Amino acid sequence: MPRYTRPAILFHWLLAVLIIGAFTLGLVMTDIPGLTPTKLKYYSWHKWAGVSVLLLATLRLLWRLANQAPPYPPGMPQWEKSAAHHLHLLLYGLMFAVPLSGYFYTLAAGVPVVYFGLVKLPVLIAPNAELKPILKLVHFWLTMGLAGAVGLHIAAALKHAVIDRDGVMQRMLP
Repeated sequence: MPRYTRPAILFHWLLAVLIIGAFTLGLVMTDIPGLTPTKLKYYSWHKWAGVSVLLLATLRLLWRLANQAPPYPPGMPQWEKSAAHHLHLLLYGLMFAVPLSGYFYTLAAGVPVVYFGLVKLPVLIAPNAELKPILKLVHFWLTMGLAGAVGLHIAAALKHAVIDRDGVMQRMLP
């Protein structure tokens, strides 16, 4: 069975690790009471992971637009191909929407984003106390949507590996 290209596989797994890491950090950091040095450090790491996701998702999308995905197995039902296509579109959209919503939430809170403590990202909106809680909710719900989509993606991959044994999952394994 044809496989994805090495760059596509690398982008996939780097993004998987970054997204799961950013999600985990988000859960941990918001549970820390008060404003501690550890909490501030986790917030910085969370933002760096988000910016990295945005950058890698951009590179991955550009790669994907220039390189066709391998075909699905001939016996795969059309509804599964359609579901996979739409889930991938959703995942791509959320890989952009989640970090961007976090970025704008941070800016509305009046906090600059400094990538790895070295590169100050542009301030595209002024601090805005009325917009801040809205963007916080948008970021939260988009993140929950991404978590759900990732869970569905993993479940589908496992179904293809364990039940169907059709080689679909092996196309993306390193």
